[in-house]
Amino acid sequence: MATAPEKLLLRLEWKVVRRLDGRLQGAHRTAHRGSGIDFTGLRPYTDADDARHIDWNVTARLDEPHLRVFTEDRELTVWLVLDRSASMAAGLPGRGKHDVLAELALVLARLFGRGGNRVGALLFDTGMLRVVPPGTSRRHTLRIGAELERTSESAGGATTDLAEMLDAAGRLARRRALVVVLSDFIGEGDWERSLQRLARRHEVVALRIVDTADDVLPEAGLIVVEDAETGEQLVVDSADPLLRVRFREAVDARDARLTAGMRRAGVPVHRIDTDRDLAEALVEVVARTRDRSP
Repeated sequence: MATAPEKLLLRLEWKVVRRLDGRLQGAHRTAHRGSGIDFTGLRPYTDADDARHIDWNVTARLDEPHLRVFTEDRELTVWLVLDRSASMAAGLPGRGKHDVLAELALVLARLFGRGGNRVGALLFDTGMLRVVPPGTSRRHTLRIGAELERTSESAGGATTDLAEMLDAAGRLARRRALVVVLSDFIGEGDWERSLQRLARRHEVVALRIVDTADDVLPEAGLIVVEDAETGEQLVVDSADPLLRVRFREAVDARDARLTAGMRRAGVPVHRIDTDRDLAEALVEVVARTRDRSP
């Protein structure tokens, strides 16, 4: 009998992977442009080129600067940093942030693995780490799915330390890699400094998973609001206009801080809403990634 990760991966392969296969590989060739190992020829040097690749022997013979051209290596190591904290449980049953994160992780692992790239995963749950070393096969993708299926005991209601999560990724990815962070980025810690450190060594992409519950306060009269990570509860009047204004301001301020921090670190952040078609969202991510490429 097929396991839950096997059933999920099979469904995703039919509905998402087949629609995206071939599109994702071209979006991320290598973090070291032009540094592949296969020499393919020479061409005249231009002002936009890296002078370090000038072939000085040929330049001296031809009395004109020429550049050595290499085949760009398409294979890379990909690390998926997966936020499994309590705030990621928000959303409708079967389509909450945890569910979307699991689908994204399996799709990305399968797509990158099919291209010959090695994919590893770091699962972070309020200070608890689980690591799946890099691999390429379908069975390896299922191993990541099995780890996602496991549930961790919450560590006493502490909020997610985003800095700790990013620092753990930096310690894990020793060689230059593509690091894809899947999180709602709700938490504490000086994450911006940690992100900058990570981005200096690796190519980093952030996929921010968002549910309507993160952004909208329902008009339902008196409701109990609970912090998913601390467990703190508070009874509020959701119809109170002042409360609604303050809630909206807090959401806007949170989003602005996140956007500014990502921009300063030079990390592209893509919003993935839980109610959106996953294939369409990833096609948009690929398109935006290519638009940013020099």
